[in-house]
Amino acid sequence: MRFFLVLFLAVTFQTVNSQNQFVPVDIPYKTALETAKKEGKPLFIMLYADWCPHCNLMKTEVLNDPAVMDFLNKNFVCTYKNIEKEEGIALKTKFTTKSLPTFLFLDANETLIYALKGEMKKADFLNELRYSLNPKMQLPYLEKEFMADPSNSDKYFTYLNTLKKGKDRTELSPATHTYLNTQSDAQLVSELNWRVIANGVTDIKSREFQYVLKHQKEFAAVASQTRIDRKIESIVNELLRPLVDNLDTVNYYKQREIAKSIRLQKTDSLVFKYDLTLAERTEKWDFYKKVTLEDTEKLAWKDASFLKEIGNTYFKHIDDTESLKKAIFWVNHSLELNDSYDGNLLEAKLYNKIKDKKKALEYAKEAKAIAKEMGWDSKDVDALLAELNKK
Repeated sequence: MRFFLVLFLAVTFQTVNSQNQFVPVDIPYKTALETAKKEGKPLFIMLYADWCPHCNLMKTEVLNDPAVMDFLNKNFVCTYKNIEKEEGIALKTKFTTKSLPTFLFLDANETLIYALKGEMKKADFLNELRYSLNPKMQLPYLEKEFMADPSNSDKYFTYLNTLKKGKDRTELSPATHTYLNTQSDAQLVSELNWRVIANGVTDIKSREFQYVLKHQKEFAAVASQTRIDRKIESIVNELLRPLVDNLDTVNYYKQREIAKSIRLQKTDSLVFKYDLTLAERTEKWDFYKKVTLEDTEKLAWKDASFLKEIGNTYFKHIDDTESLKKAIFWVNHSLELNDSYDGNLLEAKLYNKIKDKKKALEYAKEAKAIAKEMGWDSKDVDALLAELNKK
């Protein structure tokens, strides 16, 4: 009898637990849309990926909450799409989705009325679900209100703040430029219009950004030079990072010239780092060598760690002696900035690669001494010393 009681309780617990467990239901898109039209409800779509930690957190911490599940089921027709499967891929492309998770809210005509992205707390997510049902908080209404009076900064920010809940920054540009086109060059220099530029301008060649570049002192007076610097760095990052991430070398080489045309050390440094990242990922070692030989001493000279990274890449992938001597020079300067075990070991390896045994031994012994003093594992330098002492 006791056995059956325990078994009954276990089965009951599993049943209750499964009822509270969120399971993404992959209703076909057309079926979900037809059901939404029939029931007079908006269509709610979650775009996710199994490998996305933010998606998984939303599933386990928010979407499986009974209050959230109940609100969704009462007010929306819901479907959940994995972006690595057929319909998920199509919807990701259709709605230019770049962040995960993304939550799309569509009306019966497939018009996007609201969108959210990223992690949220349960209370915040429920509030957003309620906002999405309010016609006066939906994107079509806010866009119409803004376009009726595009010089109205309040209407612009109301529209923008809702738009950016579910869209990446590059998708904020059309509304931003519509507003800024109502402003003269002189009017751009204000605290309010700086906020517009900082939040919505992503085109490096735009009138507004080029005006900021030429009038940094005036903008710094209404914002700060730190904020101006951050915007300049941000716009270069937005220009180049996607191209590097996608290994789009053709467009990267074109766009880097636009970024280089800014002619500021901070942007040159960003381009330098992107150049090296792309060269490494595409194994374009001639380009890597060209860039580092031209700019390492100008753009990385005070960064000991960066100098060692470059030196290590030369050790692994560059073979001509003259270039390796430059790498030795850079790593030696890193040791002047910060004497280190790994720097001395790298210097020893580089000297060994150009067959300078005497110098290789000198730096290997220094690395060994540092390891001994610090109580570190010295097996790498011990192996190199053993190799050098055989020669």
